[in-house]
Amino acid sequence: MLDADPPPQRPVEPAAGDCCGEGCVNCAFDIHEAALARYEVALAAWRARQRQTGNHD
Repeated sequence: MLDADPPPQRPVEPAAGDCCGEGCVNCAFDIHEAALARYEVALAAWRARQRQTGNHD
């Protein structure tokens, strides 16, 4: 049976070569940092739902 509420997936960290080192506004590392913040919020919400339903992560 498929899990109806799977945990969020952690964003993949960019490789060192994904950054050109020129201080871009949308640096790969800045984009990853924002995605990681969204992931952490989603993970906290998922964990809260799991506690409410009696499931464990």
